[in-house]
Amino acid sequence: MMIQPSETVFGVGAGVFLIALIWIAAFVLTTLLSRAAGIVKLAIVPVLLLAVIATLVLLFFPRGSEEPAPVKEVQIVDGLFIGRYVLLSVVCVALLASVFMLLPLHLLEPVYAKPLRSH
Repeated sequence: MMIQPSETVFGVGAGVFLIALIWIAAFVLTTLLSRAAGIVKLAIVPVLLLAVIATLVLLFFPRGSEEPAPVKEVQIVDGLFIGRYVLLSVVCVALLASVFMLLPLHLLEPVYAKPLRSH
């Protein structure tokens, strides 16, 4: 599958993320191998060489074209238009009903007189 120029994140394609992933993995392996003892520590060199070779291959042999693809006019269609307005109307009716049910309780709350203290 070819990556189209329109399939970018922050203006960069998948290749940049792949190169970053390769170098992160190389850094982690290099850090782990640097703590090893003996001849295993020499495995750092092939790890770095593989990372350099993979980076050079991705840089010099890109799969995408240099020219951007012609831009097609995109027509945005909202298929859930009616459903959203039905939901909005139900929520508005529920809000109005709850306000009108709360209003009598708030306005018609009885106020009791405090008893006078007589000695």
